[in-house]
Amino acid sequence: MGEARPALDRPRIVIPARFSASASALRYGAEVTSRTLVTAVFAAGGEPLVIHPHAPGGVADPDDVAARLALADGVLLPGGGDLAARWTGQQPHPTLYDVDEEQDAFDLAVAAVALERGLPLLAVCRGLQVVNAHRGGRVVQDMDTELGDGPDAGRHHRHRRHDVTVTAGSALAAVVGERVAVSCYHHQCLADLGAGLRVVARAEDDVVEAVDLPGHPGWFLGVQWHPEDTWDTDPAQLALFRALVDAARG
Repeated sequence: MGEARPALDRPRIVIPARFSASASALRYGAEVTSRTLVTAVFAAGGEPLVIHPHAPGGVADPDDVAARLALADGVLLPGGGDLAARWTGQQPHPTLYDVDEEQDAFDLAVAAVALERGLPLLAVCRGLQVVNAHRGGRVVQDMDTELGDGPDAGRHHRHRRHDVTVTAGSALAAVVGERVAVSCYHHQCLADLGAGLRVVARAEDDVVEAVDLPGHPGWFLGVQWHPEDTWDTDPAQLALFRALVDAARG
């Protein structure tokens, strides 16, 4: 478990909120983030700051997003619903869920600003797909129906834990090791990689589980799994959050 740090010693890690139709104890629609996610950032020594996704009509003002991220020492793009297929130049699959183009546009703008500025950036699940889309990549929109030949192809990436093999010598391997057990919940995954991205981890069925960005001036890792699920019992998952916070402190 992470130790409490003085407030002034905590790098500010900005996390875009997620739109939610409802939330316990609230009478209206809500903006939320995962409690385990913010707790993991805090335990790693960071100060999680959840910000409102503002992109009316699915259009983000890049200058406004850049100004709002001026307070960030680091950025965490979290999981969430599916991206609208248009962002990757694909036709929408019938299984897409919780699509919100205001959320999409804001996340894409956050990814653009963070990468342009070299802000430390950890992208998780949907967040990884956002970065991939920003750099021109595409996704497998529904692993259940688009991967493999059998009716269960791809299904073991929902509510499952499995092992991931990490590329030796990569920045990710330095953080979590060359083989790590991960907690997954996703029905989409990366197909065509965005410009400059490099695969640094795969599941046993060859699904891309992590990428980095060689030559990028800032710290960046993207993982398809959810490190927030098991950070309190698995030191490798907490190490991911610590790596982000340490980069933000630097």
